[in-house]
Amino acid sequence: MLCKSIMYSVRKNPKPRQLHHVPKAPLPGEPAKPYTLTEIPGPRSDALLNEFSKIQQIGSIQYFADYQRSVGNYLADIDGNVFLDMYMQISTLPLGYNHRSILAALSCAGNQRVIANRPALGLFPGLEWPCKIQDTLLQPCVAPKGLSCVFTTMCGACATEHAIQMAFIKYAERCRRGETFTKEEKNSAIFNKPPGCPELSILSFKGGFHGRTFGAVALSHCKYIMKVDLPSLPWPIAPFPQYSYPLDQHEKENKEEDARCIEQVEDLIERYEKSMPVAGIIVEAIQCEGGDRHASPDFFQCLQDITKKKGIPLILDEVQTGGGATGRIWAHEYFELNTPPNIVTFSNKMLASGFYHSSEYMPRRPYRVFNTWMGEPSKILMLEAVLQTIEAEDLLTHVCHVSNYLLCQLNTLQHEFPHLINSVRGRGFIIAFDMACKDLKTKIAQQMRCKGIQVGDCGTKSIRLRPCLIFGEYHADIFLQILRDCLQELCES
Repeated sequence: MLCKSIMYSVRKNPKPRQLHHVPKAPLPGEPAKPYTLTEIPGPRSDALLNEFSKIQQIGSIQYFADYQRSVGNYLADIDGNVFLDMYMQISTLPLGYNHRSILAALSCAGNQRVIANRPALGLFPGLEWPCKIQDTLLQPCVAPKGLSCVFTTMCGACATEHAIQMAFIKYAERCRRGETFTKEEKNSAIFNKPPGCPELSILSFKGGFHGRTFGAVALSHCKYIMKVDLPSLPWPIAPFPQYSYPLDQHEKENKEEDARCIEQVEDLIERYEKSMPVAGIIVEAIQCEGGDRHASPDFFQCLQDITKKKGIPLILDEVQTGGGATGRIWAHEYFELNTPPNIVTFSNKMLASGFYHSSEYMPRRPYRVFNTWMGEPSKILMLEAVLQTIEAEDLLTHVCHVSNYLLCQLNTLQHEFPHLINSVRGRGFIIAFDMACKDLKTKIAQQMRCKGIQVGDCGTKSIRLRPCLIFGEYHADIFLQILRDCLQELCES
């Protein structure tokens, strides 16, 4: 299932690849191309937004979708517009809209009963649950190498919360050296006081995003709007590498940037040692919300060396990067780590959520890491269908080939419109480019939406692309032509 290579840095003057196995026509059931019939949002969406605004803050809603009419790579709205979706519900749909394999899994009578009875998995899992976990999340070609244990949760933020709990528990157990809880620890923990609730921290990175629950948002440092007015935790925040592009023209500077950031990590751990020891380091394989920022394998290898030396876990957040988005199931497979990371969180394209961990992080007692549902059986059933499709259609190889083609073509546009677009980058279908400024980023996203292309944005001036795994060269050409038209209009305005 795993591809052998992928582009990380595009070549200076790339030649488009001819990919004979990639469909040159719409997939079955898809429209031939995107189209818009109204302004975006259209009149029906506007009317519904007006009503919905009376009961909920709706400022983030772009339009109301029609999921009955959406298919494959195309998202329809309630006004009859059809968009080529390059964003896929914030990068969460692995096979696009209404894929036959997922619909078949959900229509199975046996599966419907599993869904209907919504078990509390930590107390009353069904007979099929261990087998389903083994056949999906713990498949040898799916589970991160070396991580034999998995804990399922409800969402990516929940995965973060429980993963850092695991890290804290392990740190405290090492300090306790096998002894049981003291009476003082039991009594003080009820009131959030040490020694029961020790003063520990998790080191995270500037620009990172790990979710919006209390602990997760304390570890997130990319947007003020999600943090302002919320009490938080004074945990250490290290710089994440900010590379200059093209990568092959800035090797020296980028290596120096890696070294600077690693030095800061070591310094922060030392500074916090006496007051609030670092019990773990959490880092995204690619900083997505923070601007699609990549770091080199060398950076991650050095980070792992630090965690080994300090005896703390390396927690790799693969919520947005896992599930095949990079052309491999896990983005950290590209980092060539000497040993597996201690903990890997997942969600989004994996549909199910949770984290993998090594056996040493298994809690010694029940209820230490626990919640009512501990996952969602329907998502495992859907994941099973997705994994079968990835295998049957060799979709990871497909992602590698099509993403190389797309990156090459974007690099060509970067040279054609250097005053508008720059810093093309990506691994697989986690692709981004920068516009010259924030205003242009907003403008190009709006232009493309009006022409039937749905993209996302991130960071200060980045446009991000998150197509599903069945996105082909045919779809790439449609996107590229409309992007070129929009860039040309910007030049003429």
